Amino acid sequence: MHWFNKMIVGMMPAFPKSFIWMFSRRYIAGKRLEDAVRKTKQLNATGSLATIDVLGEDITDLSEAAAAREEGLLVLEAIRSEALEANLSVKLTQLGLRLDKEACFQNVRTLAKKAAENNCFLRIDMEDSTCTDETLDLYRRIRREFPRSGTVIQAYLKRSEADVRRLIDDQIAHLRICKGIYDERPEIAYKEREEIRDEYKKLVGMMFDSGSYAGIATHDRKLVDWAVQTVRERNIPRENYEFQMLLGVTEKVRKALVRDGHRLRVYVPFGERWYGYCMRRMKENPRVAGLIIKNLFIRD
Repeated sequence: MHWFNKMIVGMMPAFPKSFIWMFSRRYIAGKRLEDAVRKTKQLNATGSLATIDVLGEDITDLSEAAAAREEGLLVLEAIRSEALEANLSVKLTQLGLRLDKEACFQNVRTLAKKAAENNCFLRIDMEDSTCTDETLDLYRRIRREFPRSGTVIQAYLKRSEADVRRLIDDQIAHLRICKGIYDERPEIAYKEREEIRDEYKKLVGMMFDSGSYAGIATHDRKLVDWAVQTVRERNIPRENYEFQMLLGVTEKVRKALVRDGHRLRVYVPFGERWYGYCMRRMKENPRVAGLIIKNLFIRD
């Protein structure tokens, strides 16, 4: 199916945006903040938490970074005023990381300060490997001042075990552990499915061993089942972990986890830049295109 997925991705730019939206709307709350609020309320009503993300990354002008910061502030205010069970996720390249690192830090600090005032949590997302060092450095600076913040580690990167160990040793390991979606070089990233699964289990195990808060972000049923069994066998407190999944994916699994009493957080992206988000995700991982095609016809 790999060739089919690549073919679908290659054809996508030829289709009108309205057609691409048909593919995407299951996975995106909408174009406006009101859409994200409505979707989050629906998720909260079913027992799920949310993390809201304003779509957009790799901006080319600091004015765009300032606009993204202001949108983030509006999200935090909506979380407070609407009493949403949600936090905010941000991408550093959307806040100016590649243009001016200090300006990016100040943008994130403004959001972290607002989040703290609103008793809300801020998640600093991880992007491709060219951003890893700078993301972790900025996270360390933010975390010193604002404890209600966390970041993300990608299990397929060969450096991740050392990164998690340092964060644990520094007592700042509030981490979302995901497999990783970017197409990285084999010199720096594991490529085989079982290798990545083994690394994922190792990192989550390290989080459990240290008593750190773990966001178990995966749709891989084998890893979900492993995590559920491990939590049960090791009697991991419910307040020390949560499962995290994307909007519109593996909904039956999500519902089952909530029904069984696990904390479950759903990624709720929204914004006018939905098209670029969808195209980038499919180019970075053509399997996503095949999944979208499947889910147009099959609900899991």
